[in-house]
Amino acid sequence: MTRVKRGNVARKRRKKILKLAKGFRGCQSTNFRTANQRVMQALKNAYRDRRNRKRDFRRLWITRINAAARINGISYSQLVGNMKKANILLNRKMLAQLAVLDPQTFGKVVDLAKSANK
Repeated sequence: MTRVKRGNVARKRRKKILKLAKGFRGCQSTNFRTANQRVMQALKNAYRDRRNRKRDFRRLWITRINAAARINGISYSQLVGNMKKANILLNRKMLAQLAVLDPQTFGKVVDLAKSANK
């Protein structure tokens, strides 16, 4: 059996990991073994948080809509229910943008939703 030297393959593998670990603190960016552990954990966290980001933004939008809706004298759940009845098809992201950037228009949307309830 011939001897296999892993020079190129091993170096490429280590360089790839150390490149991903660039910017980590201390030995975690220079020692291969600790860098490998940190990179594995970082990739796991990144995968998880790409999904969590969607949840976090939805929670933020709902909080903003609720605050603006209460200023206009209605709760978030009532607003969303009345908007469904009035067939107003605005998603939460757009509603939150309206609430923050254009409160007058948001107030008109709330009035439309309130009138659909009657």
